[in-house]
Amino acid sequence: MLRRRTVLQGSSALLSGLVPLGAFAADTVTLPIGNGERPLVKVPQKRPMIGLTSRPPQLETPFAVFNENVITPNDAFFVRYHLAGIPLEIDPDTHEIEIKGKVNKPLKLKMADLKRLPAIEIVAVNQCSGNSRGFSEPRVPGGQLANGAMGNARWRGVSLKAVLAQAGVQSGAKQVVFNGLDTPVIDKTPDFVKALDLDHATDGEVMLAYQMNGKDLPMLNGFPVRLVVPGYYGTYWVKHLSDITVIDTVFDGFWMKSSYRIPDTENGVIEPGTAPKATVPINKLNVRSFVTSLADGAKMKTGETQLKGIAFDGGTGIKQVDVSTDDGKSWTPAKLGSDLGKYSFREWTLPVTLAAGAHVLKVRATSNGGKVQPDKAGWNPPGYMRNVIETYNVTAA
Repeated sequence: MLRRRTVLQGSSALLSGLVPLGAFAADTVTLPIGNGERPLVKVPQKRPMIGLTSRPPQLETPFAVFNENVITPNDAFFVRYHLAGIPLEIDPDTHEIEIKGKVNKPLKLKMADLKRLPAIEIVAVNQCSGNSRGFSEPRVPGGQLANGAMGNARWRGVSLKAVLAQAGVQSGAKQVVFNGLDTPVIDKTPDFVKALDLDHATDGEVMLAYQMNGKDLPMLNGFPVRLVVPGYYGTYWVKHLSDITVIDTVFDGFWMKSSYRIPDTENGVIEPGTAPKATVPINKLNVRSFVTSLADGAKMKTGETQLKGIAFDGGTGIKQVDVSTDDGKSWTPAKLGSDLGKYSFREWTLPVTLAAGAHVLKVRATSNGGKVQPDKAGWNPPGYMRNVIETYNVTAA
């Protein structure tokens, strides 16, 4: 427990954009995307991470981390900010969250007040909407991420439902709006503010989290408290939460009305290079799976090999994971690991025997909701929600 405050000592210059990422690079890594050379950056509370930008901070998790454990360590959890004015020092004893708007009793809650409420825990994946954007074809603008802008953690905090119950939501309320301490550096940049429908916000699972894997949140992951929206993309998981406002309209701020929107189609995809006829705010995670025990292009020994990986979706849970070692001609069901909850990574394993030569491995997940990964990648202009069946070309010798 941090007694007074967390300070990003030694990194304030980097994180305020005064020093380029390369100046703090411990090494470099080549990602399997175009122009994929990236620095491995070391900042406080984090192991070397893949640096994408310094202003605002964007740090991707090296993919090998996901083979260590189904829970992503705090020091390896990805970082994604939209605004460069991030807090570098917060005193948790004085930090307040203001609850206002269409409520009977406006509140200002300190961390001690939150911790007096009944605590809840949930294991949930936080995934950036643009995770894997770097693989989009045709290419699209935005952070050219590989597959590491995601993580799975055990979150502890209080339900938003309990907090709003203390304030008393007025009749006619429609949405709940969330803001944090990060700020724009120029007036024309819209503040990063997000909203959820009231029914969703009060479902008992949306939470104000103050712990991550049994410890205080790392500063760059939202210390001292962040919003956790299980099953939804990370854009809704507001960091350094400071304001909660209940409204009786539909929030029309930039990051809801204009940004983080997907085509209003079955899977949020359209024909490459075209424009959508209509859009909706991005929402639930789609079903995905990966092999974590090897990378594309791996060289391995002939004979039996234990494959391992992860799968997840937006909240129905994983029903089945199938693996192909012959480029999709045949499929074998893998063994699923422990079920940590419907919002968590689900580990899977499968022993396979590979003869000498080249092999094309594929992994495909099916959710309890009946969704199956597609064999062809979908496309949309922002490069969101990639979930194609992953392919790994390996050579056994």
